[in-house]
Amino acid sequence: MARSPFYRILLFAWIVVLLMDGVHASDGDADPIYKACVEQCEKTGCVGGKCFQHCKFLSDGKPEGGPWYLQEPLYLQWKQWDCRSDCRYHCMLTREEEREKLGGKPVKYHGKWLFRRAYSFQEPVSVALSALNLAIQFHGWVSFFILIYYKLPLTPSKKNYYEYTGLWNIYGILSMNSWFWSAVFHSRDVELTEKLHFSSAVALLGFSLILAILRAFSVRNEASRVMVSTPVIAFVTTHILYLNCYNLDYGLNIKVCVAMGVAQLLIWAVWAGVTHHPSWSKLWVAVVGGGLAMLLEIYDFPPYHRFVDAHALWHATTIPLTYLWWSFAKDDAEFRTSSLHKKAK
Repeated sequence: MARSPFYRILLFAWIVVLLMDGVHASDGDADPIYKACVEQCEKTGCVGGKCFQHCKFLSDGKPEGGPWYLQEPLYLQWKQWDCRSDCRYHCMLTREEEREKLGGKPVKYHGKWLFRRAYSFQEPVSVALSALNLAIQFHGWVSFFILIYYKLPLTPSKKNYYEYTGLWNIYGILSMNSWFWSAVFHSRDVELTEKLHFSSAVALLGFSLILAILRAFSVRNEASRVMVSTPVIAFVTTHILYLNCYNLDYGLNIKVCVAMGVAQLLIWAVWAGVTHHPSWSKLWVAVVGGGLAMLLEIYDFPPYHRFVDAHALWHATTIPLTYLWWSFAKDDAEFRTSSLHKKAK
């Protein structure tokens, strides 16, 4: 019996859940050789032939001259590269080179793969791709704004016909905010940047789910929009507070983000299958592409040459999908405006 597209998407969601349950913790930081290297480095300030000036300590154990990163220019202080972080980084590099020579496979340290720094950026490829996504989001939002307010006809009261303008504007702002903090987080993942990155991503996904529900079900009445949005906003707010004030649970956050992502993909996919929207094909490509890209967030592998991992590839795939997504938004605005403008005549 032939399977419907809706069935295939449900199957994809189930596979995602199974893959999420198979995620295991890292074990590189439990390596006794690595631990001994870090302890020795923090005492001597050296790893092999490389020594760090900021590993000089006073008799009371405090860094000489204060924390090293506070002695740097203001724009670099937030990265907080101190003695411990540099010791860990260079010990990881040394240990991984030893593993490679012995034919061993890369392992994670402190829950993450080892990346090679470039110009003090912790994950340079992800930073660059996050910045590109930010630029594409800005371009899409600005082109949408110009279309709505300067190219499409307005009502006699000088308002636009498109009922979802405000929602797409909010979406654009949240998207740019999310990619900005993504770039900051991949530059240096201290606790503050991690919380800001996770919180902005959850807020974006939550609002994207609201946008999907309101557009797919043609919810135009303000009271109805409030009733639909309130439970999602309450859930997202609770989750963000939990991450920031109680427990920054990476595994739970991934599950929540994937659940909201799959939910909106299901809504858009079903709507694209039953509607006669002129740009349904763009929507289908964005939905299917988004679903496949989501697998890169689940399927993890060591970074190639310690630069490009699955997460960086996910950043790369979202660039063309973002361009296509904003193209659909503009087509939808033109379609609805044309329809309403004809009725108003």
